[in-house]
Amino acid sequence: VPNPYLNSKSTHEKIAAIRAKASNPTKPNLDYAQESGMYPESFPHFVRGRDSLREHITSLFTSRIALYDGAMGTMIQNYAKRNRLEEEEYRGDRFKDWTCNTKGNNDQLSISQPHIIQGIYREYLEVGGSDMIGTNTFSSTTIAMADYEMEDYVYELNYEGARLAREVCDEVTAKDPTKPRFVVGAIGPTNRTGSISPSVEDPAARNVTFDELVDAYFEQIVGLMDGGSDILMVETIFDTLNAKAALYAVGEYLEFTGLDIPVFVSGTLVDQSGRTLSGQTGEAFYASIRHAKPMCVGLNCALGAEHMTPFVERLAKCVECFLHVYSNAGLPNAMGGYDESPTDMAEANKVFFENGWLNMVGGCCGSTPPHIKAIRETSESFKPRKLPDVGRPKMWLSGLEDLVVDDVHNHLGMPFLNVGERCNISGSIRFKKLMMAGDYETAMDIAKKQVVDGAHVIDINVDDGMLDGLAAMQKFVKIAITEPEVSKVPFMLDASKFEIVLAGLKWCQGKCIVNSISLKVGEELFKEQATLLKKHGCAVVVMAFDEEGQAATESEKVRICKRSYDILVDEVHFPPEDIIFDPNVLTIGTGMEEHANYGVDFINATKTIKEQCPYVKISGGISNLSFGFRGVMKIRESIHSVFLQHAILESGMDVGIVNPHEMLALSEIEPDVKVACDNLVFNKTEDATDVMLELTKRERARRDALKNGPVEVKKISWRDLPVIKRLEHALINGISQYVEKDTEEARQQAERPLHIIEGPLMDGMNIIGDLFGAGKMFLPQVIKSARVMKKAVAYLIPFMEKEKKDKMIADGLNPDDFDENDDSNFAGKVLMATVKGDVHDIGKNIVAVVLGCNNYKVYDIGVMCSCEKILEKAKEYNVDVIGLSGLITPSLDEMVVVAKEMSKGGFTQPLLIGGATTSKMHTAVKVSPNYFTVDHPVIHVLDASRSVTVVSSLLGENKEDYTTDIMEEYDEMREDYYAGLEDRYFLTFDQAKQQKLVIDFDAVPPAPAPKKLGVTLIEDVQLEDVVPYIDWNPFFQTWELRGRYPNRGYPKIFDDEAVGSEAKKLFNDAQELMKKIIADKSMNLKGVVGMFAANRTDDGEDVLVYSSEEDRESGKPLDKFCMLRQQAEKESDDPYLSQADFIAPAGYKDHIGMFAVSCFGCDALVQKYEAEHDDYNKIMSQALADRFVEAFAEYLHRVMRTDMWGYAKDESLNEDDLLKIKYVGIRPAPGYPSQPDHTEKSTMWNVIKAEQLAGIQLSESLSMMPAASVSALVFAHPESCYFAVGQVGKDQVESYAKRKNMELSPCERWLSPILNYERD
Repeated sequence: VPNPYLNSKSTHEKIAAIRAKASNPTKPNLDYAQESGMYPESFPHFVRGRDSLREHITSLFTSRIALYDGAMGTMIQNYAKRNRLEEEEYRGDRFKDWTCNTKGNNDQLSISQPHIIQGIYREYLEVGGSDMIGTNTFSSTTIAMADYEMEDYVYELNYEGARLAREVCDEVTAKDPTKPRFVVGAIGPTNRTGSISPSVEDPAARNVTFDELVDAYFEQIVGLMDGGSDILMVETIFDTLNAKAALYAVGEYLEFTGLDIPVFVSGTLVDQSGRTLSGQTGEAFYASIRHAKPMCVGLNCALGAEHMTPFVERLAKCVECFLHVYSNAGLPNAMGGYDESPTDMAEANKVFFENGWLNMVGGCCGSTPPHIKAIRETSESFKPRKLPDVGRPKMWLSGLEDLVVDDVHNHLGMPFLNVGERCNISGSIRFKKLMMAGDYETAMDIAKKQVVDGAHVIDINVDDGMLDGLAAMQKFVKIAITEPEVSKVPFMLDASKFEIVLAGLKWCQGKCIVNSISLKVGEELFKEQATLLKKHGCAVVVMAFDEEGQAATESEKVRICKRSYDILVDEVHFPPEDIIFDPNVLTIGTGMEEHANYGVDFINATKTIKEQCPYVKISGGISNLSFGFRGVMKIRESIHSVFLQHAILESGMDVGIVNPHEMLALSEIEPDVKVACDNLVFNKTEDATDVMLELTKRERARRDALKNGPVEVKKISWRDLPVIKRLEHALINGISQYVEKDTEEARQQAERPLHIIEGPLMDGMNIIGDLFGAGKMFLPQVIKSARVMKKAVAYLIPFMEKEKKDKMIADGLNPDDFDENDDSNFAGKVLMATVKGDVHDIGKNIVAVVLGCNNYKVYDIGVMCSCEKILEKAKEYNVDVIGLSGLITPSLDEMVVVAKEMSKGGFTQPLLIGGATTSKMHTAVKVSPNYFTVDHPVIHVLDASRSVTVVSSLLGENKEDYTTDIMEEYDEMREDYYAGLEDRYFLTFDQAKQQKLVIDFDAVPPAPAPKKLGVTLIEDVQLEDVVPYIDWNPFFQTWELRGRYPNRGYPKIFDDEAVGSEAKKLFNDAQELMKKIIADKSMNLKGVVGMFAANRTDDGEDVLVYSSEEDRESGKPLDKFCMLRQQAEKESDDPYLSQADFIAPAGYKDHIGMFAVSCFGCDALVQKYEAEHDDYNKIMSQALADRFVEAFAEYLHRVMRTDMWGYAKDESLNEDDLLKIKYVGIRPAPGYPSQPDHTEKSTMWNVIKAEQLAGIQLSESLSMMPAASVSALVFAHPESCYFAVGQVGKDQVESYAKRKNMELSPCERWLSPILNYERD
């Protein structure tokens, strides 16, 4: 609504808080409405509170060129030449005892010498004839006033600067009501920059954040408006990010008050390059701020009118609102003064008037009231700039340069925006390595190359579980902004977490694209996210997902996009031209009828969406389309070409991540291939897929012919091959159906059974090893091949044993002396063991199978292996290599013990370290120094795919070079680690406690009491009950299958070009086995839940639990859970967390929950498959048991929230939301980051009787048995959150041990992985 000038009615809490802390000596007047009959109702008269200021300015700017004022600083300097204006005058009576010098703080004069400022205002109005005057508030922000220690006076400075102008404007208007005068609240740029580093050495350094700028500007705006400003002017912008922060603050003020306040924006081009100090062109500057809908935009300062001319002309051609200029009086002379006379300056501005470029003109540095008078007189004979006609809305992006998406074409001349994806962790292995290593400088080279190669926009994605995405996104963007070759183009900020893209946005001065949001999060959150993005002025990718899932059919694509559009445009008022829909390009040519129409669906949906959703853009991941024909790029490119020709030119697709070098012109496609592509894409014939497959074979044959000479393609079944080749084929393809039959046939033809193993079986396994090492075969395939190999060998063993015994008899030897363990024919012998106290072995089993496939004899001695057993068996089997595995953190310490004992015992075998909790850094720092030599190194093995390379290198002829390289690498890592400890600062434990999280339990009370306190046995939950809660992503990680962007995670992994097909097969196998397990009940679920009264201890560090309310009241705790607190210094003001913070102190009725759950039956199933030589189903069983128990935990936690405890009984989250942790409360597990001490499990087991009631045991290293087990504490308070304790200091460990009644040494051993010091 138009401003009624009744600011006292603006009572939003944020505005009220600023007024409450104001320094004004008397209560300020806030209302400036005038009597409605004060002046006539017709223009040019104006009455505050009666007339619309926006309408008045529109009439003014379209009837004549309006006059702004000139320089305030110049006028103050001129005053000082005629009058005394020293430190004493600057201070005045109000600041006479100020603790620092204030001379030069011109804004302060509004308080200490108001007559000077009012006199200057009056001169500009009366002598210059200004229609509007800017307030003396250029530096009146907390940021700029920090130089004078006057941060607390900011509201008063702005209020007084505006009030003085208001009084003078009203006084002059009263003399001639036909020329009303207006107060423009001047908002300067501050003395800090959001886009520019203050450090030459560190391009990511900044001395101010976006949020700090917003807060500072908001306080200034409240003071300006309360003082009587009519208009707000964000001026002298040399860094557009600062301007965006100011405009964000303006937007917040307008939202909180509901008012319509005209906003002017004025940029500063610092030199003849025509760019701001932060590097933007004038057009890019405008594109970056136009979302704020300024009423007038223009340029001021830095240059004289003559030098501004080409840049004003360019702005006049693109700016959609009114345009202004207030230039300097020429360029400064050698003494810093300005030489242009009023006549000179007026003549220099004349070119603007002659060309009809301006609606408002004024002066900046060096200008005075006579200058403004001369400019006014010159401008009077010219007409103002005509507002441009309203054109078609357009997506207008910006980096350092602007980019109108409708004007962009790709290298084929099509209207298509190329988005470069190489700065995406999933799109580039090299980029990922650089980001993980923190090598941002080299990562910038990747970004630069994309721009050189023709990317119109750069996609930035730093999603990785081992990377702090929030910090990495911000650092990358901050550095990229300082690289002109990179930041010349707009950015697409891409992350799975909304807070990460939001953080990145706050460092971008240009107009970005955010990728992505969708309705799958629900309508309310979708609107919330869209509203925030609208405030930041970015464009957005909207995926065709909703609460029900991904859109596949044409109708679903259109329905979801139209629904999203209506919400965005009608409810959020998001600019439709800034919406990019991604309706999901899905795979065709799979042989499945339901997939055949996906290409048609996308093309048709694109056209319909563009028709039903005016002005939007359409994007899509093109590589998904031809996924079924991977490996033959010519065919894939041809399919893409036909698809894009129609999608772009006929349906209007606009945007995509497509390598321009992989796009063919239609004329480059062979005629028969073009016809086949057309039939496939448009689903014209039933045999379209078969025809394309034949063409794919033909293309492969051509390619092979070019490489190797002519190849004849024969159409025969593999069953028609000779038996030796059939065995190889069965191995490579994991087909066990005919293995015994073929092995027998081969044995009949062979001289000896051993020749079958050494010949076709090992030849096949060698091929598998090569394919696996080259990344052309994946782990599930290798495991299936191993199953075939084992079955073949098992079939041959009786014949081989008989042969050996017959030979012994023939040689006159006793056949009873036959050695069944003869292993002389293997490439090497490896002992594998899960260390003491740890029961997890799925990863170890996979490594054993992979090594076995490469002709290594693997002695797997099981789980929970003591150091003594490991060393004893290593001697007994005379192995070449020893491998240790572990999942839980105590296993890390046990590995150190084994390494020390191997050194004492004189062992010479290399030691391999692996498992989920291990790392290369821990191996280098903690394990390696106890055993590593060139002869017997200690090596961390990341996963199964690396194991063969490592073992073959250790047993090969280049072992010394290999181990020397690793030794040098580990030495460097140790040096870096200990140097890092020296550099990193830790708070003392007392300091950390002082900065803990303080929850106001009165404002946000603890959750209500559970229905029942105590322990409950859970044994009636069936496997089928928890299946909907399964998170399949860790399942694929277990099998080392990882999709690449945009096909990360389940179910998108099925669309991945490299692993999708195998992932789908693996998933289908898992579904089949899961159904069997559910049907025959070979696995079952069991667990215990406990809920207890709880309060944190008086010192705030631990949690006491009580069996009942009576015990709480009488002070009789059942037990105590001890917690750990963060100590590593933080760069932010975030608190130092402990789980104890989430529980209320004594005096409140708070509670805590806990549970332990297991999946039983897996061990028996594993033994069954081992007996059948079926490693594939053995590992599959273990992987499914893990999924079942994790799903059980998710299911049970939900039951606790909604029923047993009932604090979230109205929760309506779907399973996908649960996996994304959208529920209230947390369920951290002992031994994991929030409480990394496994000994707390003992307390939990004592409290909930997990072993007695459910049979879930703890090993001596506190690993849960069975292995498929999960335990957790359950916190209900809405402010509870997951976090990582990180490293802790000795002062905390000593306190912790004392609170646990534990000796310091064993306490340090349990906490070893997180100590920030070396224990004795």
